[in-house]
Amino acid sequence: MSATFLSQSRLRKPFSYAGAVIAVAIATSGALALDNVKFMIGANPGGGFDQTGRNLGKAMVEAGVAKTTQFENKGGAGGTIGLAQFVNASKADPNAMIVTGAVMVGAIVQNKPPITLANATPVARLFYEYNVFVVPASSPLKSMKDVVEMLKKDPGSVKWGGGSRGSVDHISVAMIAKDAGVDPTKINYVPFQGGGEASAAILGGHVTVGTSGYSEMQQFVKSGKMRALAVTSATKLPGEATPSLKEQGINVEIGNWRGVYGAPGITADQRKALADAVVAATKQKSWNDALQSNDWFPAVMTGDEFAKFVDTEHKRIEESMKAVGLVK
Repeated sequence: MSATFLSQSRLRKPFSYAGAVIAVAIATSGALALDNVKFMIGANPGGGFDQTGRNLGKAMVEAGVAKTTQFENKGGAGGTIGLAQFVNASKADPNAMIVTGAVMVGAIVQNKPPITLANATPVARLFYEYNVFVVPASSPLKSMKDVVEMLKKDPGSVKWGGGSRGSVDHISVAMIAKDAGVDPTKINYVPFQGGGEASAAILGGHVTVGTSGYSEMQQFVKSGKMRALAVTSATKLPGEATPSLKEQGINVEIGNWRGVYGAPGITADQRKALADAVVAATKQKSWNDALQSNDWFPAVMTGDEFAKFVDTEHKRIEESMKAVGLVK
């Protein structure tokens, strides 16, 4: 994953008069008729998908491009259970969106479900995020070097907790094992359906090491309940002290992205209206506050360009999973 996003400034962009005019123009044009935007979130409350959807919905209302928003959480199988429900229940609905990302693409590659993102309508990519590896504050493990040494002695003794099988979380653990000379198929990985569930397992000592998006774990790290061992970016995140895996001699760098898809069967104009509404939302103060507080790196991309990006991601993730033995 390219580290170019790390060089982007975390400073909030000021809300400009021009941006306000654009947002108002979009909201009042006849192209948009977003009364109640319905978000499907393919994960339990508290995780990255959930935070993305709720912050985007708030910003859409703030921008005036949606009157109201509602959210439905449907966790399981890397978001593909929620995706199946979304596709079947939202056909041709111009006000429906589902939060997606690399996690869902990985689940599709590994599980090969009958309904995939090809059955929905690509709208926009939003941002990149990097993962953090954490342990409970009481853990004797002080660095990722300690974890790797434990892994080499007995792969099964390290119980890793993270997102669904095939997720960025899972791939990153397999990559660490491979870099350490350990068979990735021997890792002891426990998947969870959402960040809240994973956090509870880490705090309860039910896993040895946990990994998730930095935004999902930072409250526990900052409060002293968890200790951060490493991030998956090329270097430390801006303003943060936690070293990267690479800075600790582990040659692994991997990022996550999130975006939104629309319902199947919507028209080209309806798709553009959703994309315009999402872009307007990303110019709002609340959205930029969320980017900064969650260490999300903005990377907005819409339409056909986004669709091509997802196709490329599917191939990249499939190759990564084959390389570490997660799929044949």
